[in-house]
Amino acid sequence: MSTHSLPPNSPPLRTWQPLLDLALAEDIGPGDVTTEIVLGAEAKGRARIEARQDLVVCGLFVAEEVFGQVDAHLQFSAAHREGERVAAGDVLAFVEGSMRSILSAERTALNFLGRLSGISTLTSRYRDAVSGTGCQIVDTRKTLPGWRVLDKFAVRAGGGINHRFALFDGILLKDNHVAAAGGVREAMKSARAHAPAGLRIQIEVESLEEAQSACEAGADFLLLDNCSPQQVRTIVKELGSDALLEASGGINLENVREFATAGVHRVSIGALTHSAQAVDVALEIEDGPGRRP
Repeated sequence: MSTHSLPPNSPPLRTWQPLLDLALAEDIGPGDVTTEIVLGAEAKGRARIEARQDLVVCGLFVAEEVFGQVDAHLQFSAAHREGERVAAGDVLAFVEGSMRSILSAERTALNFLGRLSGISTLTSRYRDAVSGTGCQIVDTRKTLPGWRVLDKFAVRAGGGINHRFALFDGILLKDNHVAAAGGVREAMKSARAHAPAGLRIQIEVESLEEAQSACEAGADFLLLDNCSPQQVRTIVKELGSDALLEASGGINLENVREFATAGVHRVSIGALTHSAQAVDVALEIEDGPGRRP
């Protein structure tokens, strides 16, 4: 178990330890046959992890944990904080110690770092796109199964806001809930009657009429799903002071600012976590050992 301190507001190790265990077992299995036949057990060295593109870094604390769990004697030193913007060629971290351990842990560490930095980098691009509007960029539950605590941390590192974590900590009446209940008013009536204390009620609507019905029934905030910017503008004009308004569906980097300037309080984007491309990060040996005798 690593003893290094985690960054502020990062998920506790216990929440992603099983994922780390699975990743290491998957990649190393009974042993790294290539490294063990090339390098002697006493070989020591130092390597750097570097960015191969401009990015917003996220996941150094996970990479450190990977190296630490492969070999507790490895020394890991991060050169940046989570959420910092770095340029192509910048060094992200150094790791020093057994070369066998460094090379065995390399791919798993980079996989975590590349994916999480990909999410934080994409999130930052959306945040930059709505800069100055007051609109927040929000994630969804469209995360890679098993990765949610890390995926959502990466969104925060990129400047985004987390929506509800899962089904248990927020009420969101989706279109299928509304259809099954018999309509917006019926769904809201049932939700109001049975909602646990402290949980706000959000409901998905697709028109001004549905939005008005939801507000009249006591919705705390609305999810304007697959509405055009003009529809959003109309709903904001009519109901902007009555509920928190969130736009979602069909939103991308090219049109997100149009939705933000239409007046919604926030925009939720599933692509932050389900379509973020992993960034290019690499490990390079700086101080290499001799070969196995």
